[in-house]
Amino acid sequence: HLILTDPVWGPRASPYSFLGPARFHAPPLPIEELPWLDAVVLSHDHYDHLDQVSILALAARGTRFIAPIGVGAHLAAWGVPEDKITEMDWWDEVEVGGLRLVATPARHFSGRGIRDRNATLWASWAFIGPQHRAWFSGDTGPAPFFDEIGARLGPFDVTMIEVGAYHPSWGTIHLGPEAAVGVHQQVRGQVMIPVHWGTFNLALHAWDEPIVRARAAARAKGVAVGRSFAPLT
Repeated sequence: HLILTDPVWGPRASPYSFLGPARFHAPPLPIEELPWLDAVVLSHDHYDHLDQVSILALAARGTRFIAPIGVGAHLAAWGVPEDKITEMDWWDEVEVGGLRLVATPARHFSGRGIRDRNATLWASWAFIGPQHRAWFSGDTGPAPFFDEIGARLGPFDVTMIEVGAYHPSWGTIHLGPEAAVGVHQQVRGQVMIPVHWGTFNLALHAWDEPIVRARAAARAKGVAVGRSFAPLT
């Protein structure tokens, strides 16, 4: 199966082409060169996770989209056919070609403007196949329900967990590297792949600080870390 999460090919995580967090590097390949995708899975509607131009380019290929409640309304408003959109609440499940997708809880927020804060849901995602299991954190802060995710759906062969960006003033809406390693352990992950770092300039820390700290924290806890590239989102 080929599942793409939170695709953002745009130059900025912003509603404006001239203002807002910019990419550090170009996407590794054009959307047109992607292989056929079984589905695109979305975690929430922030601009660094939901990019209209990218969504429409993928929709033109007949892609199926799976999203938390309310996020599908953005896609439908942009012209994505409604029969290509599946919305899910936490703990809802859907099958994609024999792969079981489960929307799992996350601790974050949503909104694309000043009037729609928390009008849509956000989620993490479990991908459960006949032999292997993976978990994608989306954006999240620390929370006790990760133990439940691990107990109900784990253990996971691999976790993909956000390790940046972060700042003390942001409170508990993001993990940061050390907490990310803790969440990996909570969900009963085996190999951790740090994601959500090194693509957009979203915070004041150095671009590579999240991965440096994540690797150090993982070593201290005896957690295996998979090869980690700067992700697409």
